[in-house]
Amino acid sequence: MSGTFVVGETKIRPGVYTRYENAGGVEIAGAANGIGAAVIRANWGPLNTVKWIESPVEAAAAFGSPGTGYTVNIVDEMLTGGASKVAVVRAGTGGTAATITLKDTAASPANVVTITAKYPGARPFSVTIRDSLADANKRECIIYSSTTEFEKVTFAKGATGDGEPAALVAAFANSANFTVTKVADGNKTLAAVSSTAFTAGTDPTVSTAEYSAALNVLEAASWNVLIVDTSDTAVHALVAAFIDRIYEAGSNSIAVIAEPKTVALATRMQHAVAFNDEKIVFPLNSAYDASGTLYDGYLLAARIGGMVAAVPSNQSLTHEVVSGMVSLAEPLTNTEIETALQSGCLVLSTNTSGQIWIEQGINTLVTPSGNQDAGWKKIRRVKTRFELIDRVNDTVAPLIGKVNNDSDGRAAIIAGANGVIKRMIGEKKLLSGNCMEDPSNPAAGDSAWFIIAVDDIDSIERAYLTFRFRFSADE
Repeated sequence: MSGTFVVGETKIRPGVYTRYENAGGVEIAGAANGIGAAVIRANWGPLNTVKWIESPVEAAAAFGSPGTGYTVNIVDEMLTGGASKVAVVRAGTGGTAATITLKDTAASPANVVTITAKYPGARPFSVTIRDSLADANKRECIIYSSTTEFEKVTFAKGATGDGEPAALVAAFANSANFTVTKVADGNKTLAAVSSTAFTAGTDPTVSTAEYSAALNVLEAASWNVLIVDTSDTAVHALVAAFIDRIYEAGSNSIAVIAEPKTVALATRMQHAVAFNDEKIVFPLNSAYDASGTLYDGYLLAARIGGMVAAVPSNQSLTHEVVSGMVSLAEPLTNTEIETALQSGCLVLSTNTSGQIWIEQGINTLVTPSGNQDAGWKKIRRVKTRFELIDRVNDTVAPLIGKVNNDSDGRAAIIAGANGVIKRMIGEKKLLSGNCMEDPSNPAAGDSAWFIIAVDDIDSIERAYLTFRFRFSADE
């Protein structure tokens, strides 16, 4: 007799019984990097819903093109800055959807079909109903956004059977963009129209309350760096409170916020130092790209935010060139740069080649708390420390409830954490470190305490060179 057994089981029949165990430990979690989050205003797309965007084309398809009052472009800037994907939430409440009612061909035309956009917003639409150019038994309904074809369906031609209104409704049954409803059969033939405009929708309201609701939606997603599409200091305060709240709940994230150059430089510095938070990065001064576009306020924050999201934790943003920037809109004096750095601002300056780069990769933490060292002032070291915490948590989490609270079970947790530390040492993110049981808090009941002590690596940011010269080798 043979079969399987569980620990502690005694079989009735003689035989050989088997079981298997994991002798290789737990899988070591890798780094999750380059993931952005953004709250935007748009004239299209679902409200208060996370949409994952990986390219500008996807952003335009999901939320429309940028324009006055719309900020889809911050998603493009985050991707340009290096983010691999962005969790995007369109903020707002209310608004109305664009709509149009189509008529039949009777002498006294009847309303037969209503087409309504699925999302509220002022995005312009128009519709064309025409005979198919490819099939004499078909007709086409083409909806345009401005002058670009947005959605097209074909449907059966003629008044036989259920007729054209019902056929058009069926053709749009799986549309992600429009709801089509039959109002009446009429004479069962749709009148031809050409680029007839919808009754325009209206945009949702976006105020501080709507930003708060959008941030709450983002809480359930996993991302590294957050951008909001406003320079409103009230919303910035809301973002800082949100980042603190989700940090307390275990989410190790950073927000990048900025104000436009219309705000006095000294005032911006005061606002930056007031945050005094390792989780808030505050780009200070603006720049132009080759086309003359001014990057300041939230647009600058989006570009820098993409860079913060993308940079691996074994690299620094200090003296990192900002691609595409060609000139500073606000060149600072040496005294202003030093004052800004002491105020926790991320400053743009120029290198010897005239390129725009980041003077020093720092956050707004100026005065560390009692349980913080100066390393928390650096973006690189914050990312390293957050990465270590996340990777250890992800590695150890599968063991919770699965191992005993004895020396063997605690050794399994220690081995998992040390595996992460060893790997991060190999990745040049840590110098040394180890995990051990906390000697001052012995394990008891279902609880065990551990200490993870590491030395993380900084970059060389200041090189002091002493040159010794002499007039003659004989002296």
